[in-house]
Amino acid sequence: MDGLLLDTERLFMEALVTVSRPLGLDEGEVRAFFLTLVGTSVQKTTQRLAEFLPDGVDVAAFDQTWRAANAAQRQGPVPLRPTVGQVIPALAASGHRMAVVTSTKRAPALDHLRSAGLLDHFEIIVGGDEVSANKPDPAPYLQAARALGVDPTRCAAFEDSDLGTQAAVAAGCVTTQIPDLRPDVPMPALGQRRATDLEGAVTALGIDLPGAPATA
Repeated sequence: MDGLLLDTERLFMEALVTVSRPLGLDEGEVRAFFLTLVGTSVQKTTQRLAEFLPDGVDVAAFDQTWRAANAAQRQGPVPLRPTVGQVIPALAASGHRMAVVTSTKRAPALDHLRSAGLLDHFEIIVGGDEVSANKPDPAPYLQAARALGVDPTRCAAFEDSDLGTQAAVAAGCVTTQIPDLRPDVPMPALGQRRATDLEGAVTALGIDLPGAPATA
């Protein structure tokens, strides 16, 4: 969801930079640290924060401040990644069944998808607090496939993060990775496809997008 459908990772990173300044942390180190969090669960993020922040910092309070700063900087609806606003409605209109598999907890995931105008296009939402194991474990994708009643090998998965890609490939999905924050960094060689945006990823699979709204 974040970084693939929603253009939220950059905002979250900038919020972390902002709340880290009073601690005297180097901005470059903060940005590099944030990249290690992409695709991780809330629990893993909290654990890594505890390891990264200076001794004596209240990790829970810092995390709350960070999330509040992220919410405060957003103006209007949650922003979309390129071509998502055209591709997702077109897929839904063509009868393709879709699920969101995210490490974000269910409640905020629903809120963000609703704000972005995407929620009604998805049949299933699998949140990070609803799975037996988080990415890179295949459990989230296997759970979504079961909920849809389909074989995961007949599912197309689209991911931005390395951890999410590992999960989708391990589940047996036909996986395409669309890098977000680090498009020039080599991806793990897992047999996944690569694309620069969702439209390119979908059309490369031979899926037509009839009636896709024109890009604004």
